[in-house]
Amino acid sequence: MKVNVTERDVMNPLADFGGEKIDLNEIPSAIHKISLFDNTKPNADVILGTIESQLKRMLKGIEIIHTEKPAGAGATAAQLQKAAQGEVSILALGDCGSCTTWVILDAIRLEKKGVATISICSHKFASFARNLAQAHGAEGLRILEIEHPIAGRERGEVEEKALKIIPEINKILGIN
Repeated sequence: MKVNVTERDVMNPLADFGGEKIDLNEIPSAIHKISLFDNTKPNADVILGTIESQLKRMLKGIEIIHTEKPAGAGATAAQLQKAAQGEVSILALGDCGSCTTWVILDAIRLEKKGVATISICSHKFASFARNLAQAHGAEGLRILEIEHPIAGRERGEVEEKALKIIPEINKILGIN
């Protein structure tokens, strides 16, 4: 069998950064409201529900604001406004190309509104997420990696994966 291999230059779809650098918001020392931004990907609700139960256990009196949006699309102004009611917004889930793109772009939009964010992406898409954030001037955007895959997994398995990122969330939020 004969195989013909041809080398080609492939263009990276993430352009070099040419705009303004986005200053990321600091995590407040006292947090009273956290928004959980669910992009309705399969099991994103399980991840955010697990995080919520842990936050309520560790931060007595914390107010949780729930926001949902369709996966694979950007948030509407109203959805962003609701998510921006939190001092911190945790967005989930980036586990494919389009949903990862919109988790990161929505996080950037929230950062521009003055809200500190934490984006949760599967480890298979985290590198893409970081490159995208950097391409949009948001180098250092807080992106947590959860073990891939998430979709099609049983609730208990997803909860276990979510529990593994709780220590990192606690560290970011300054919870001991």
